[in-house]
Amino acid sequence: MRVVTPDAVTETVARLFRDANVHLPPDIRAAVDAAAGSEAWPAARRTLETIRENADIAEAGNIPMCQDTGMVCVFLDIGFDARIGGDVYKAVDAGVARGAAEGYLRASIVRDPLRRENTGDNTPAAVYIDLVPGDRVKITVAPKGFGSENASRVKMLRPADGVRGVLDFVVSAVEDAGGGACPPVVAGVGIGGNFDKAALLAKRALLRPVDEPNPDPCYAALERELLERINALGIGPMGLGGRTTALGVSILSAPTHIAGLPAAVNISCHVTRHLSETL
Repeated sequence: MRVVTPDAVTETVARLFRDANVHLPPDIRAAVDAAAGSEAWPAARRTLETIRENADIAEAGNIPMCQDTGMVCVFLDIGFDARIGGDVYKAVDAGVARGAAEGYLRASIVRDPLRRENTGDNTPAAVYIDLVPGDRVKITVAPKGFGSENASRVKMLRPADGVRGVLDFVVSAVEDAGGGACPPVVAGVGIGGNFDKAALLAKRALLRPVDEPNPDPCYAALERELLERINALGIGPMGLGGRTTALGVSILSAPTHIAGLPAAVNISCHVTRHLSETL
């Protein structure tokens, strides 16, 4: 049994939290570059160029790309033959607090949703644990801003709604978000499971690079259709019009009940921050 120390988890989470807020993921940068080169609408093209410039300034100055440095979502894929040698939740939160302090990242988390007292250090994180084959621990840190999180949706569709019902729901969610989710967005889509599983699938879908289609040809075709329909909305970068409302659409699916068709959309702004490291 391979043991990963809590200190290793803390140090890794701290570094990933800082770096994810500073460095635009390569797939997102490439997608923004491609969109800027193909945009015919001048305001949209200038906005995409500004997004690139903002990313360059953040990287050069080692400062966050956005003032909303996100609620920290931490995905832990723990091998069957590995274990964390201590309290993994405390280790993760210690990393979040350290990363927030070292990176001068905004404290955005309140201790209670109604009383609204700020915790002051961005903790606690939202932690998701999966057990997987092997003896390694993969840590993915995905800071999630709430301008886009607030635009996300879950809907309990009926089987009779079918594929068209799912696609219409996804497009409607992006349309309702408009410019408020800081487009061009990435849409993570979860289909199947139950109410909560669909939402988690949608969030996990955002971790897949936008230039990597679904390995299932059926779902890859649906991703392409959704991207075309969303970009045909004309919302454009930051809601100023244009052909680039979304940089990508990623779908994850799971088995579900014969009486249900749960679907969720987790919308992410154009930065779609996430970094991973395997211990």
